[in-house]
Amino acid sequence: MKHVFVINPKAGKGKAVCDFKPKIEEYCNKNALDYQIHVTSAAYEAIEYVRELAKKGEKTRFYACGGDGTLFEVVNGAFGYCNAEVAVIPLGSGNDFIRLFGTKEQFLDIEAQVNGIATDLDIIKCDDVIAINQCSMGFDAEINAKQCYFKKMPFMKGETAYMAALLYCFLKKVNNVFTIKIDGGEPFTQNTLFCVAANSRWYGGGFKAAPLAMPDDGLLDFIIVKKTMNRLKLLGLVDKYKQGKHLEWDFTNFVKGKKITIHSDTVAAINCDGEKRFSNDATFEIVEKGIKFVIPSNSSYFEDKASGKLDCLC
Repeated sequence: MKHVFVINPKAGKGKAVCDFKPKIEEYCNKNALDYQIHVTSAAYEAIEYVRELAKKGEKTRFYACGGDGTLFEVVNGAFGYCNAEVAVIPLGSGNDFIRLFGTKEQFLDIEAQVNGIATDLDIIKCDDVIAINQCSMGFDAEINAKQCYFKKMPFMKGETAYMAALLYCFLKKVNNVFTIKIDGGEPFTQNTLFCVAANSRWYGGGFKAAPLAMPDDGLLDFIIVKKTMNRLKLLGLVDKYKQGKHLEWDFTNFVKGKKITIHSDTVAAINCDGEKRFSNDATFEIVEKGIKFVIPSNSSYFEDKASGKLDCLC
């Protein structure tokens, strides 16, 4: 197997290359691995780089060395190629997707990654892009779009930037009239705070938006929160939402399904694994077993899943 490490040079406050690259080289050389390292030169450049290598047909494990944005690029490059596997070395500030599968320290263990087990996971198709974690439209997607703005400011990274964006959108973006259709059901129109299509559980630097989602069950978790509260009450619910306690709200509609379409009469932000776009319409649809994802050998994910530990809201 070929091992390809895709490094975002901006990850880890610019330390990804100088600190982690030598560790990769030392381990791979010591163990005589067939490997190469690619340091990205521009945003989204990794998508085409990974795709071109995957096209060759050789069994290849691609390591996304960065944050959730780097994972997004590697996933979109590897999607559609059964010879391509995706692993994560979390060097970024968010790293939300890996939370279900183990700790950051476990994923930083190069040996555990090289010896990890590739398992088939579902992914989300959003028009022409692929998301492995979560897609959304509404208040939280507007926060994500604004978060990209705040991240450019000094000392505004990860959760800090998310909270600043949340405060801004709390004042500006809480009302969203959407027409929503799930699978073959009847469409309904309502003032929607936000609508999430989740393959896994966390986003936004630690917000547990979909506390029961499993990325290999053949279904997406749709969480649709109706706008019924005033801003003061909404502010008081933020912490409960972060903890994943919002499924019990009487204004939350929680449904498992395969496809959701959302229409807004006004142009709205769309979030696909932290990547923003703007449109009146969005479709989030599951692709079952769409990617091979590597679980580090030191992770207890498979044992926890078999024991039912991952089935609770804890």
